[in-house]
Amino acid sequence: MSKTVRSSGNYTIKTGTGSGGSNSITLDSATTVVNGSLEVKGTQTSVDSSTLKVEDNLIIVNRNNSAPADVDGGLMVFRGASQHAALYWNEGDDVWKAVTTTSTGVSTSITDSTMARFQVGTPTSGSDAATKSYVDSQIAGGGFTIGFSGDDSTSVNVNTGNTVRIAGATNLSTVATEPDTVTITLDSDLTNITSITSDASNGDLTLITNGTGDVVINDTLTFSGAASTPSATAVTKFYNKTAGGG
Repeated sequence: MSKTVRSSGNYTIKTGTGSGGSNSITLDSATTVVNGSLEVKGTQTSVDSSTLKVEDNLIIVNRNNSAPADVDGGLMVFRGASQHAALYWNEGDDVWKAVTTTSTGVSTSITDSTMARFQVGTPTSGSDAATKSYVDSQIAGGGFTIGFSGDDSTSVNVNTGNTVRIAGATNLSTVATEPDTVTITLDSDLTNITSITSDASNGDLTLITNGTGDVVINDTLTFSGAASTPSATAVTKFYNKTAGGG
């Protein structure tokens, strides 16, 4: 038969002696219903049930951490003889972590043993986490842009799988250095050069030897006809001019 115990004030049940009680209270029933809020104060709350259903849409942990203390918080899964798995907020690093750990959850911090894998879906926006297969597919189907310092600033798009080659016959040498440096060197001895032209308007073309060396011409030197006699100031000039008629 049902029975109701009513008190007009607060109602306290204590077991054993002392101000806080020293024994246990066991409620032996198929279902225990608490009408109203339930607050449990102590050092540990254990729930030994097969399933746990929570209607609240948010679960708050570290509730009494009112100061900005270095206290980690999250979810830990015990795995028997294997190391525990934890998904938690690392307060010291200000990041979420998925790890395996030997920590038992009774301290204020979690010691990481190894980082755990975290599987996510294929990203659809810029702020989504990327999967390995997505990154691999982007690298395989992507490319890069290469530019050369000192040129006309034109960039060249290079697709993945293609090769960048520097053409220069026998007078250019290239050296590749890891991870991303390519050095192009113009040889000191140039061959198969058929024309040397100054790009400066009315500019001189100067040949200078190293030290006491000479400028050596091993073949015929041909002069084009000059329209007028060049001026020679502090230098000696050789030139060809069409002879005047007589």
